[in-house]
Amino acid sequence: MGFINYKIKILAVVALSSGFFFASAQSKPISKKETSKSQSVKVVPTNLKWSERMMLSEMHRFPEAWMLDFSSSPKWTYPSAIVLDAAEILYQKTGKKEYYDYVSGFGEKLISENGKIATYELEKYNIDLLNSGNVLLYLYESEKKEKYLKALQTLRLQIDGQPRTNEGSFWHKKIYPYQVWLDGLYMGMPFYTHYTKDFVKGADATKAYDDIVFQFDSVQKNLLDKKTGLLYHAWDESKEQAWADKETGLSPNFWGRAMGWYGMAMVDVLDYLPENHSGRARIISYIKSFSDAIIKVQDKKSGLWYQVLDKPLANGNYEEATASAMFVYTMIKSVNKGYLPKSYKTYAKKGYDGIIKDLITVDENGVVNLNKCCAVAGLGGKPYRDGSYEYYVNEKIRSNDAKGTGPFILASIEFEKN
Repeated sequence: MGFINYKIKILAVVALSSGFFFASAQSKPISKKETSKSQSVKVVPTNLKWSERMMLSEMHRFPEAWMLDFSSSPKWTYPSAIVLDAAEILYQKTGKKEYYDYVSGFGEKLISENGKIATYELEKYNIDLLNSGNVLLYLYESEKKEKYLKALQTLRLQIDGQPRTNEGSFWHKKIYPYQVWLDGLYMGMPFYTHYTKDFVKGADATKAYDDIVFQFDSVQKNLLDKKTGLLYHAWDESKEQAWADKETGLSPNFWGRAMGWYGMAMVDVLDYLPENHSGRARIISYIKSFSDAIIKVQDKKSGLWYQVLDKPLANGNYEEATASAMFVYTMIKSVNKGYLPKSYKTYAKKGYDGIIKDLITVDENGVVNLNKCCAVAGLGGKPYRDGSYEYYVNEKIRSNDAKGTGPFILASIEFEKN
């Protein structure tokens, strides 16, 4: 032991005698080589494809899935489900368990052991709240937990009681009587179709599928502008709302994301609608009409789309990320599935490249941001939203909104198939 202590003392003296060198070695500037090495260890590796880069960025920003879209507490809401739909596909594609765990954590947090859905109130009949049911369908298929089945059955009960227009379209919410919003087709119909495929058989299934297709038929009848091929944000059957045209009941503008929701609704419903259902051909024809209309208002230079689609030069309008990502996803998935001719890929790719060039930024740590997302927009309510051009362009703009990052990941996955 004495010999060892002696050696330590000798080393200490040597270190002290070369103190200047030792201190300067500790405090000298980091070399370029060392800087390069430290920067190569990134939160999000830059050598991954865009789908994983954005997914990992979202998981970094929002470590638990209920936090997605800037939620401050666990809440049953729709934006999380879009990102989680993408996480499910990435897990299947890569086998990386962190993606599955991210999805599973959402179900564990929001659904109690008795199947109660946190913060959900069926009696509000808010069609937005069906969308996260897609996550539970996936988790029940994977884990077969009884609590997910009970929660799914509760959500399916909402469809049975959801108020409808006189001809049978779902109201957007109970507090918005006689109003059909394009948003609602995405919020409710993929879940309704997927649930029917998994749990309903025979005549009941046929009735449900017919009802689902009717929702699209009704929207095409009541919300389509025949001159442009675009669809208005909403329609008030009663024509009583201040935002509604007194003759047609239509809202006054073509909001980008409303159209985006509708496009995604169509391509996602077709994943579950039976191949032999007569309504498939009609929905595919609607996708073609939809795509032709949005191509006409696609910016020729950037490839992007505007917040208010048909007024690109109006004061305050801007190229908006969520609608652009949704349109790109709708078209590229439709091409990959054979719903659209391959020539439409050119327009989808132009939009996708425009998003990456003009709307994506990457932090030094590799974290990817999607900028210029409209945070929220709607009609009516308090304070009253009048659907005017000025209303849409003055709503809050933010980065990394799940309503944009989710569709961007989904679109990236579709492009990465080729």
